[in-house]
Amino acid sequence: MKKIISILARNRPGVLSHVAGLVTRRGYNVESIAAGPTENHAITRITLVVTGDAKVLEQVTKQFRKLVDIIKVDIVPHSLALTGELALVTVSAPPEKRSEILNLVGVLGVKIKNVGEDSLTLFISGSARSVDAAVKALYPFEIKSMARTGLVALPLEKGEEEED
Repeated sequence: MKKIISILARNRPGVLSHVAGLVTRRGYNVESIAAGPTENHAITRITLVVTGDAKVLEQVTKQFRKLVDIIKVDIVPHSLALTGELALVTVSAPPEKRSEILNLVGVLGVKIKNVGEDSLTLFISGSARSVDAAVKALYPFEIKSMARTGLVALPLEKGEEEED
């Protein structure tokens, strides 16, 4: 079972290290971890995607709540969260393949961030599923390098519905 854990923590040096250390010491399987400031610069939101059964998830949330700088820990059901991911992908783009890549980029809704002599660097954003699909579509063009953020999530407000 894969679950999203949303943590609000005091924005202090080492807080992400403490969260990651707890995960490592306990041997939990983390699929992704992302952290960044919230609307309040004194608070950081850390989003983890953790795999495990209900007992493991309950245990990990209890352990997080014991950390000094943790304000709030929530398991957020995917159906009740707005989620997103980013990827930067550099693909080989020799002149004879460039038009084919540009057509694909237009279909995928991907943004071109840098044009090199023999490469293109692309910015992909959306749901994890749409980022995965875009990256998969780029495989035939030799991916030279790639960086992904991991999942970020916010619980939906009452009355909101998730868009894919």
